[in-house]
Amino acid sequence: MNSFEEGKVLLINKPLRWTSFDVVKKVRSLIKIKKVGHAGTLDPLATGLLIVCTGKFTKKINEYMAQEKEYIGTITIGATTPTYDLESEPENFKPIEYISDRSISDTVLKFIGTIQQIPPAHSAIKVDGKRVYELARQGKEVKLEPRTITIREFSIIKIELPNVRFRVVCSTGTYIRSLAHDFGHTLGCGAYLSSLCRTRIGTFKLEDAMSIDSFETMIRLERSLYQNTKG
Repeated sequence: MNSFEEGKVLLINKPLRWTSFDVVKKVRSLIKIKKVGHAGTLDPLATGLLIVCTGKFTKKINEYMAQEKEYIGTITIGATTPTYDLESEPENFKPIEYISDRSISDTVLKFIGTIQQIPPAHSAIKVDGKRVYELARQGKEVKLEPRTITIREFSIIKIELPNVRFRVVCSTGTYIRSLAHDFGHTLGCGAYLSSLCRTRIGTFKLEDAMSIDSFETMIRLERSLYQNTKG
């Protein structure tokens, strides 16, 4: 098991409603070492690829975090939410009868390239030492500065209003929740992110990731084999 101390990169398919740190805690408890970290947060309502580094490979976290990311997901138009996703209830409902496939496709084009994006107020960014989502929950208004991000690809997979299925390839620092919110604002009817799955980070792909259950089974089997050979 000391191979984890030497350093490993684990590709985990993060379950729905788990935080990224929940995954780190679970891995830490299974491999019995403290030095475990993840390379890029996924929101609790997002699933998909999470890179977890152990031991000496935790030094590589920033390198992996800086790499390009790919997502598929669903934007629901015709309403907004305070968190820009389904962590909060939809509000500000607007009619969408006038929205056409063409207007959706035209709006998508406005977000491709290097753009300015304001992160969600409900995010883990720190302002004066406090997470902004904590301030938002207290009803305090926080002004976040726009960030420069790059959307290399943004395409529509399927339109079944009010849901728009999409794929996006983007730079690090991109908030897909903000992209969904801004997309709805530009479209004129509001929108929020209703599902999200990260499918790639750099050259690492979701198809090569394992579930938490599979990882736990693997570790318990390795531990059992080690104890048997030792005994």
